[in-house]
Amino acid sequence: MTSLKQQIREEAERLGFVACGFTHADATGDAGLELERWLEAGHHGNMGWMEERAHHRVSPLALWPEARSAIALGMSYAPAADPRALGDRPEVGRISVYAQGGDYHKTVKKALKALARFIVDRAPSELKVFVDTAPVMEKPLAMAAGLGWQGKHTNLVSHDHGSWLFLGVILTSLELEPDVAARSGMHCGSCTACLTACPTQAFLGPHRMDARRCISYLTIEHTGPIPHEFRRSMGNRIYGCDDCLSACPWNRFAEAAHANRAFLPRAELAAPALTDLLQLDERGFREMFSGSPIKRIGRNRFIRNCLIAAGNSDDPALISVVQQHLTDADEVVVEAATWALAELQRASSAAMQAA
Repeated sequence: MTSLKQQIREEAERLGFVACGFTHADATGDAGLELERWLEAGHHGNMGWMEERAHHRVSPLALWPEARSAIALGMSYAPAADPRALGDRPEVGRISVYAQGGDYHKTVKKALKALARFIVDRAPSELKVFVDTAPVMEKPLAMAAGLGWQGKHTNLVSHDHGSWLFLGVILTSLELEPDVAARSGMHCGSCTACLTACPTQAFLGPHRMDARRCISYLTIEHTGPIPHEFRRSMGNRIYGCDDCLSACPWNRFAEAAHANRAFLPRAELAAPALTDLLQLDERGFREMFSGSPIKRIGRNRFIRNCLIAAGNSDDPALISVVQQHLTDADEVVVEAATWALAELQRASSAAMQAA
């Protein structure tokens, strides 16, 4: 007779998950303590929501004391090509792989709920599902459940799927036998490829990151002007950054064929022209990014990012579209436009002198 765990694994695979593991609900180890130290050091920047619910993140039991087991699941979004290749095309904006397709929150949560119904039908129980929107530490639980190990870039790394996994967790009142846990950095060895790949040196060392220096933080979570010290290093990245993930040698085992079709890149987001993006008004922004995680940062923050990329392009053809934002209603956009225009004019002047 097939065990409940095996039935869950098979149903998870049918629903689009490529990894499924089991662990105790309180298996996050020292991750909660490490999080508290990270927050105390201020490395979370202005992500106040992390600090507000830190007491829940320490352990899943702090969120739901009745939980007995955790089911960790991974859904692949492995890209077909190295995302860093667009770095050689300054006229386009680079959007993080995870945001080029449909919103993963919706896709993963829908599959988690379907799996939850499957479990309850076979073993009546209480359970809760989580995907990056509640104070549950998915990565330590996934590591404890054997899905992979936390790499030196702090993200989960899988033997089979590299760094390209969306994680989800189901907490249940069922007592399920735990799988063999992985250990942090267990297959990283002396490799530091992810650490040295970071354009802004956001890593303080292995497994230690200052989010305030991370391009993903700066382009998504940071609300004010981009600090000048990071602007040139941002290049043409306008939403997130994949450099540390892309650099991991374990990605050679990740196959795009395993990626969920919901995450396949939309043609207009794979390599969008900056000149087109910079002409988006509020309505155009909402229409273009409907169903995308990019929509949540809003038009103004997105235009700010595109203006930084324009300033880094050294392309005088973008001067006119940048100038349009000098009278924008948002002062952060105006500041970014002023900087970008100065950079483009400087590049144009240098090119004329060299001619």
